[in-house]
Amino acid sequence: MAPPTNADGQAPASSAPGSSLRLRFLSAAVLLPITFGGAWLGGVWWVMLVAAFACAMVWEWSGIVADRSTPRIGFFNTVPAGGVAAIAVAGAVGLTDAGWTAFSLMLLVMGAMLAALLARADRPGWQALGVFYVGLPSLTIVWIRDEPDGLAVLAWMLSLVIAVDTGAYAAGRTIGGPKLAPRISPKKTWAGLAGGVAGAFLVGWISAFLLGFPRFLPLILVSGGLAVVEQAGDLAESAFKRHFGVKDSSRLIPGHGGVLDRVDGLLAVALVVGLIGFFQGGLAGWMR
Repeated sequence: MAPPTNADGQAPASSAPGSSLRLRFLSAAVLLPITFGGAWLGGVWWVMLVAAFACAMVWEWSGIVADRSTPRIGFFNTVPAGGVAAIAVAGAVGLTDAGWTAFSLMLLVMGAMLAALLARADRPGWQALGVFYVGLPSLTIVWIRDEPDGLAVLAWMLSLVIAVDTGAYAAGRTIGGPKLAPRISPKKTWAGLAGGVAGAFLVGWISAFLLGFPRFLPLILVSGGLAVVEQAGDLAESAFKRHFGVKDSSRLIPGHGGVLDRVDGLLAVALVVGLIGFFQGGLAGWMR
């Protein structure tokens, strides 16, 4: 949800660049307080927010991969597979918050199977993949917030993603240079990646200082590594959209595109942070 660039580093369709930039900042001014406020409150508020974003992302994914001739249903104009996937992901998010992780994973598997069944010949594998692509990081984000140091970790993680996107945009625009992955995202540059890593280093240093860590270097280095992960998640979503000939995942967020366009990097970062916490026996002290 970081201003001011989308997943491809390109502005969504707009009448003028200036109006697009204003829309981006206005959208960010609304979304960022909601996101950080929900993280601060935690509990049911955070769960509902994550579930809402997850449903939006699954809806976007299903709409992108479905054939244009596939019938849409309901107010949200979704394909049947997308509706089932959204219900499964939202339910799994709630189960994870209740501590029933095994059941939430089972629900994701069942949702993916049913989505594939409903899709039939209409790219069933892609429909099933969307359940896990969105569902697993969403469950991880809820689990992270429920951990003893979850709020601090989540605030660091969200700030890191914003800093990486902003640093990459600023460095890419001002320095330019060789393209990072021209066939996937023509506007991304190696300079932009370096700017994103620099932004992550800064967030790691500030976070370690505010949290009173005795050593700053471990968190700074982890933050820099996650900057690469964030950009890789960004590129993966760009490749997915390019494969299906789509520029933005939707137009849900004025000036930004879709929810997937905003949080693609966060999905990748959340999974990696969750895996680190899992193998370290929790998040309570791994950053120190």
